[in-house]
Amino acid sequence: MLLRKILRYFNIAAGIAVVGALVLVYWYGCRPLPRTSGEIEAPVSGRAAVTRDRMGVPHIAATSIEDALFLQGLVTAQDRFWQMDALRRLASGALAEIFGPPALESDFAARRLRLRRLAQQQHASLPEADRRALDAYVRGVNYYLSTHASRLPVEFRLLGYEPRPWSGVDSILIGLYMYRALTSTWEIERQKLRLREAGDPVKVERLYPLRADWEPAPGSNAWALSGRWTATGKPLLAGDPHLEYSLPAIWHPVHLRAPGLDVIGAALVGLPCVVIGHNGHIAWSMTNLQFDVQDLYEVKLDPATGRYLYAGRWEPARLETETIPVRGRPPVELKIWVTRHGPVVAEEKGRYWALRWSAADTAGFGFPFLDLNRARNWAEFRAALARYGGPAQNFVYADREGHIGYQAAGRLPIRKSHRGDLPADGSDPKQEWAGYIPFEALPSVLDPPSGMIVSANQNPFPESFAYAVSGSFAPPYRALQIRTLLAARMGWRAEEMLAVQKDVYSAFHHLLARQAVAAYERSSKRDATLVPAIELLRGWNGQMEKDSAAALLAVLLENHFRKAVVERASPGNSLNYRFEIAPAVLERLLRERPREWFEDFDAVLLTALAGAVEEGRRMQGPQMRRWRWGEANRLLVEHPVLARLPLVGKYFRIGPVPMSGGTTTVKQTTRRIGPSLRIVVDFADLDRTLFVLPTGVSGHALSGRFKDHWDAYYVGRAFRLPFARIEARRELRVVPQRR
Repeated sequence: MLLRKILRYFNIAAGIAVVGALVLVYWYGCRPLPRTSGEIEAPVSGRAAVTRDRMGVPHIAATSIEDALFLQGLVTAQDRFWQMDALRRLASGALAEIFGPPALESDFAARRLRLRRLAQQQHASLPEADRRALDAYVRGVNYYLSTHASRLPVEFRLLGYEPRPWSGVDSILIGLYMYRALTSTWEIERQKLRLREAGDPVKVERLYPLRADWEPAPGSNAWALSGRWTATGKPLLAGDPHLEYSLPAIWHPVHLRAPGLDVIGAALVGLPCVVIGHNGHIAWSMTNLQFDVQDLYEVKLDPATGRYLYAGRWEPARLETETIPVRGRPPVELKIWVTRHGPVVAEEKGRYWALRWSAADTAGFGFPFLDLNRARNWAEFRAALARYGGPAQNFVYADREGHIGYQAAGRLPIRKSHRGDLPADGSDPKQEWAGYIPFEALPSVLDPPSGMIVSANQNPFPESFAYAVSGSFAPPYRALQIRTLLAARMGWRAEEMLAVQKDVYSAFHHLLARQAVAAYERSSKRDATLVPAIELLRGWNGQMEKDSAAALLAVLLENHFRKAVVERASPGNSLNYRFEIAPAVLERLLRERPREWFEDFDAVLLTALAGAVEEGRRMQGPQMRRWRWGEANRLLVEHPVLARLPLVGKYFRIGPVPMSGGTTTVKQTTRRIGPSLRIVVDFADLDRTLFVLPTGVSGHALSGRFKDHWDAYYVGRAFRLPFARIEARRELRVVPQRR
């Protein structure tokens, strides 16, 4: 009898606990989900609608462009507001306020770059038309906040804070966050300086070339095919920009329709308009140009007074003090000296470096994406890009009339007295920039004879270019592989572009494997312990598949050979060398084999192979054929808050999962970076546009759209992104507010 009572009370308590848990899940997880059907009143000028298709993509139809942008702000906030808030905090250096001391280093880095101050200056200099567009978007975000104060995303409740209203400065901050992510070359200048000062300047110089001398032109992937290559006779455009993975993704798909505007594609979370996509006339994608738009200036600075030497005179630097709130701790102060070149961002052993960055120049700053979204032809497309400031990009273009094109865009500094690859003398006026390269002088092409345009971050500037070129350009392997695959046959269809985007052949690693095999066969003193490695590499096809043992061995071989090369140029600095074109440097050395580097390249290569074998055994055991590249290239993408929850955190992450691909494959993947979206536009039928994200449309963990793209993304599939024939699954009607 007593046992029965105990069981009864236990069952009642368990039932109450379950009901309580369900109530909490509903209250904090389900109530914040966006309203996607019915009718709401909002401050719009006419009736509008937000239709959600089967993937949850919002298709906005409004009676004015400002109303469409207002509703874009509303639906982006509905889907992603906590992400928007986290991004503006990351950009401005305000993460420690909610995450505490572990976020201070991130905040210090952002504050030293003065990103919020730059955003305020850029916002103040916006042209009136750009300001109106941005203001409409901001009003939409704040309308969401005003109507959802009690139904905010669960992250705000878990972290215990209330968000402040959105502003145009916040949107520009997110743009600057992307600018920073895509243009951080100043650290390479200090890296190269360290190597030069500790080693042989001539050899170090060879580690930092601008080009590989055998790259296609013009130049994370984007390409366009004219109708001569396609099955329909109409152009195809494909793009898959490579960015850091995040959950949710940085992109938010959206369709904006109003009189004079009908555009669909990927918007950057927190910013209005479509950044990559198409309208009824043109399509475009983009890749990072990787031109150097940052210069360090070594300044002779007295840190006690802020005085520094310039043109033979001592000038005062301006002292700015940043107060950083820290959760659970007193605020922290950061003092920054600001010189005529910019803020002092680095100091080492009494040496100081100030940063000049094109993003800090507000003259002529604009936001041209609304003009880009409305462009109807090549001339209007280029006219919009002429106002584009940065981050500098390669824009790849196609249109319904059958044209394809390429345009480099962004503010690129003119350097006359230094190359920008090393810190300049901050006291010498001759080291100043001489303005920016005129837009009309930037690389551009319309309808090349090949009928094909391929951009994969390679150097697109001809050797005869009229201005000095500096940058951290990619080696040409991806661009060459894309071009080789596309030129192999005619009759391409949209869905077949996905197979090119997920190609994982590495010409560089395949070459390195063959070089190692040849070195072993030429050797008079063969090490029998290397036989399994040689046989593995001999039979390899260069595919960086996740289940490949040879792919892992080839990557480890690259790492060990690179260390030997860098040690030869600058002893003790092998771990300090990070440069994107490095594989092409290694290949050229292997092909030319200059004796001033090594007397016997074969011996160096085989020593590197022995080191690779030893490292691989430490990592994955003695049975080499059981090694798996994917085990070393595992992707883990976590929600920054929800993945930390006990018991349920695993549901708010992707992975760890083994990944195919590598740094030199078309499908460029590392543990941190990969295709941030894939899009293929088919001008034979714009309703057949293909699109996929790594995650999903929604940032709400309990939404069915939180990470529903992942399975398709992982295997290289995509979804239809309808343009005219929209299969409505939900429709939210929006009517003007009653006065």
